[in-house]
Amino acid sequence: MRRLAKTALFTALATCGASALAASTDPAPTGRLPGWAVPQSYQLAFKVDPAQADFSGTTTIRVKLGQASDHLWLDGADLKVSKVEITDAAGAVHAGKYVAVDPKAGVSRVDFGSTLQPQQLTVRFEYTAPLNAQLQGLYKVTAKGKPYAMTQMEPISARFAFPGFDEPGFKTPFDITITVPDDENVVANTQQVKQQSAGKGWKTVTFAQTVPLPTYLVAFAVGPWDIVAGPDISPTAYRAEPLQLRGVAAQGEGKRMQHVLGETPSIIHALENYYGFGYPFGKLDLLAAPDFSAGAMENPGLVTFRDWLLLLDKDSPARNVRGSFNVTAHELAHMWTGDTVTTEWWNDIWLNEAFATWMQQKVTMQVHPEYRADLDRVRGGQGAMNNDSLVSARSIRQPITGNGDIMTAFDGITYQKGASVIGMFENYLGESTYQKGMRAYIQAHKFGNATADDLVSAIATAAGKGDAFKHAFKSFLNQTGVPYVATKLEHKNGQAVLELSQSRYLPLGSKGDANRIWGVPVCVRYGTPDGSKVACEMLDKASGSMVLAGASKPTWVMPNANASGYYRFSLDKEALNKLVKQVGTLSDAEQLAYADAINASYRRGDLDAGQVLAALQPLTQSKIREVATAPLSAVSGLYHHIAVTDAQRAHLADWAKAAYLPRLQQLGYQRKAGESEDDALLRSSLAGALAFDFKLPEVRAALLQQGEAALKPMADGRLNLAAANPDLLGDALGVAVQTQGKSAVDALIAELPKTSDPALRNGILGGLASAEDPALVEQVRDFALTKPVKVGEMGMLLYGGRHTLAQRDAMWSWFTAHYAQILERTGSFAGGRLPSLAAAGGCSTAESARLRSFFEPRVNDAAGIARGLAQTGESIDLCSALKAHQDPAAILR
Repeated sequence: MRRLAKTALFTALATCGASALAASTDPAPTGRLPGWAVPQSYQLAFKVDPAQADFSGTTTIRVKLGQASDHLWLDGADLKVSKVEITDAAGAVHAGKYVAVDPKAGVSRVDFGSTLQPQQLTVRFEYTAPLNAQLQGLYKVTAKGKPYAMTQMEPISARFAFPGFDEPGFKTPFDITITVPDDENVVANTQQVKQQSAGKGWKTVTFAQTVPLPTYLVAFAVGPWDIVAGPDISPTAYRAEPLQLRGVAAQGEGKRMQHVLGETPSIIHALENYYGFGYPFGKLDLLAAPDFSAGAMENPGLVTFRDWLLLLDKDSPARNVRGSFNVTAHELAHMWTGDTVTTEWWNDIWLNEAFATWMQQKVTMQVHPEYRADLDRVRGGQGAMNNDSLVSARSIRQPITGNGDIMTAFDGITYQKGASVIGMFENYLGESTYQKGMRAYIQAHKFGNATADDLVSAIATAAGKGDAFKHAFKSFLNQTGVPYVATKLEHKNGQAVLELSQSRYLPLGSKGDANRIWGVPVCVRYGTPDGSKVACEMLDKASGSMVLAGASKPTWVMPNANASGYYRFSLDKEALNKLVKQVGTLSDAEQLAYADAINASYRRGDLDAGQVLAALQPLTQSKIREVATAPLSAVSGLYHHIAVTDAQRAHLADWAKAAYLPRLQQLGYQRKAGESEDDALLRSSLAGALAFDFKLPEVRAALLQQGEAALKPMADGRLNLAAANPDLLGDALGVAVQTQGKSAVDALIAELPKTSDPALRNGILGGLASAEDPALVEQVRDFALTKPVKVGEMGMLLYGGRHTLAQRDAMWSWFTAHYAQILERTGSFAGGRLPSLAAAGGCSTAESARLRSFFEPRVNDAAGIARGLAQTGESIDLCSALKAHQDPAAILR
């Protein structure tokens, strides 16, 4: 007691002595918050009526003050704080002041009114705030005329919902209570533990305390939700009790969640078996959001998704069914990597996202091997390589210099490149060794934070590797670019020796420096008298070599065995010709790597269009959908960007017709009883490409027949959208829009507000996005800015119609005229995508010049614009350089 009294007296004297001090003049932090004030726990109390424009809240934070100060810094955006109270360790209450120092960044200061010594403080805020209109923080959305309120906090939007330390490195327990109208349902991260009346027409719901979480994982939702029970997830060796599973959907939609709820137990069991401990968050709800800025979000206990991923039935498109499983597996993988162990700072967001992507692929291969997640990994890595070939590309561990770097960190580099690099080193070490390292990493940082060094060290320790391995792994994390491994086969002393050299892959027109070194685990397949073998070598210098033991004479080389490496390769003409003859003997993944190598050589100017067509043609005969369709994007690029005459375009259309039309005709345009999802996906891919990229009349006629049937009004005046194959609805409506014109556009615009089914809405939007008549394209774009189109749906309408320069000019004129409206509706969470929205698909120096002229004065309008501008502008320049280099006449050779 005497010690407490002494502490109280000291605190009072310090407070008194500093009472005359003015409020702090510290500059606002522009990066991370200072580490001398650290949150210990939160109590969050909200009063939310989704029918209203605003909500109110009380936030109480226990804070460890590590140094004497008269203030602390935290995050808060668009909050109207009416009262701040600071209670010191002695129980004395101080009236504080909340100052929004940098409203745009959401950085605020709490002034104590006097200097307080290091101690435990309790800071309490009372405030009101708007229900956000841009799908971030605590936001409002409407479904079937009924309002809902729900959260999306990642990456830095918790500050719109409550004042706090909005950084991933601050993990604390949260106590959450929510007061809502009596007739509303409310769900949150944890189990409901109490409900009591809160006055006429209101109730207060209290939830169990969370385990330590960062602010971006706090989640709740209020509204007339359907809450449906799924199957309990049975106990395992790692979890003694059954896990409660529920689905949450907008009113009337809960019945459509049984498919995904039925798939979920297998995912959880696979993850528990891999990581060696049970699901750590007590209960699991999956929520189908009526509007959402992301694909899904891994909030522990309350995982949120775009509604079309969860609302499934027998008529759902095959891509929705497969996408549902893949995305669910990704989000649930986060329960271990991201939620149990969280990145210390946003430069290591790959520790969350790349590992969830990689782990989802492992789970999918285990539960649904027919989904071919192994090929998804290869294709994802190749997509990332296209972005990573830009000089303006991010590194996996991108330094964070401001909110824009945080907002643009959620891209293909973080997800797909990261997952591909993880898979490459897993292949190099072996799966069991890698799993041992992952288990050790999770256990060492359970319910805490980690960095890349922590992860790489755990993997290296499990593998018995030292600094050389760590350096090799980090060479992919800390620098941008794609390794380009050049190979040359030589015969020395009776042995086949493959000479290797590495540089950075740079396409034509790039201004990058090719001199760069990685630690590349190069694995090569080569011909032997009885088939083939694989040899691997760590290439961590500019050049090296490997002996191909037992190689046939002559032999052939596939320089990326099993497509396990995140690198591109080159072969000399003779070696390439030999490999072309062996394509059919390669694995499916290797055939995808071969296709990427052909495309990469073309983009470097090493192959012309005719050589590309010849090299890719053998792949079209594959029985594997992903392999057979791999040439489509390259041939479409030739059609739209290189071909200049009708004869050249006709030749490309004939090439596509010969390669793919018989396959499509064999599949037919309607679903068949018992057919695989893969057949449905192939039908959709081929029909879309042949009808829209190459304008084949036979395909368009078949789709038009379905589109016209779908547009025919029924007795109640609604469109008969069920008349089209669900997998082809968007394409069928698209051909109808291009054929019928305004009547079809008007009918679809009228139908969208009446349609709540997300798959049907996507079909309508796909049809509208296919408009080609300039006046109709403008009508569709204007419609995209109106309320019937959800914020998360706008992109589907605005990215269409830009194959030709005239179409891109029209988009540019419309975008610049409506820039303020677009920014108001999406900019604060989608700033990095605005330059792409304006000019993606451009292929001339004039287009890149006008893009830079418009956006350079506007880079501060929204976080992320600067990086989006750099990448979009560079992509346009590279396309222009390729177009200038390639001879269109080669198409006919």
